[in-house]
Amino acid sequence: MISIYDYIDHRKYLSDWFADKKKLNPRFSHRLFSRKMSQKSPSFLKDIINGRRNITADQQDDFCRVLGLNKAQSVFFIDLLILNQSKDDEERKRAFERLATARRVQGAQKVEEDSYLYLSNWYCPAIREMALMPNFRADPDWIIERIRPKITKTQAKYALEILQSLNMITIQQDLTVTVQDGTLTTAPQVSGIAVHNFHQQMLQLAIESIDRFHSSQRHLVGVTVNVPNSLLPRLKDEINDFAAKICDICDSCEAESEQALQINLHFYPLSQSKDSS
Repeated sequence: MISIYDYIDHRKYLSDWFADKKKLNPRFSHRLFSRKMSQKSPSFLKDIINGRRNITADQQDDFCRVLGLNKAQSVFFIDLLILNQSKDDEERKRAFERLATARRVQGAQKVEEDSYLYLSNWYCPAIREMALMPNFRADPDWIIERIRPKITKTQAKYALEILQSLNMITIQQDLTVTVQDGTLTTAPQVSGIAVHNFHQQMLQLAIESIDRFHSSQRHLVGVTVNVPNSLLPRLKDEINDFAAKICDICDSCEAESEQALQINLHFYPLSQSKDSS
């Protein structure tokens, strides 16, 4: 039988569970599942798998019973539901962290967890960029001496482990590194939370940089404008194009890398939209 710990999407799990059940017992059907769940609609499970309906709180215990889940598996299943169905970002974040812990204990694939951790801890992308510096050493003491703001030695070791796991760096015996592109493989349910964490942390660091660094080391620009809602897509495109141009400028520079830099480009409303009044 399939393992629930290999899944991050409850709909995919239910689809594979049903297919597995059908293989073991050809007479097993969507109608039979509905009867076990005390549901009138014979397409009840199919509608959930296809995203046409969600599993309600009242149905959770019955699902766990029909699926034959033990206590730990039931907790995991309910957290899958929170991750995939909740509208609350903080609730989804806490659910994913519990899921990640359970998956590590069960020895499940953890590429998604590593991708999540990479984006959710600002110092991971920072250390990855620092690794491009010619004098970089994969030594936690070397890193914490140079990274700003300061992090702990444990965090530095943790970041190096994540970067290696994602194949972003290869550490040599002399602690020099080879930097690779690596791969971020993150399910849509997870990437939304991770990106949310990333922007939250980077914006907080931007606030702190006002007092932490001299104006010669930082540059913050802000303009306040009045615009029609129809202009927002174009503004997003302009910012995205500018961000791509910045990356091209940095990538094409032939001088040796000397520091990791975070560049934020954003806009946000300061008043209620006319359409939402």
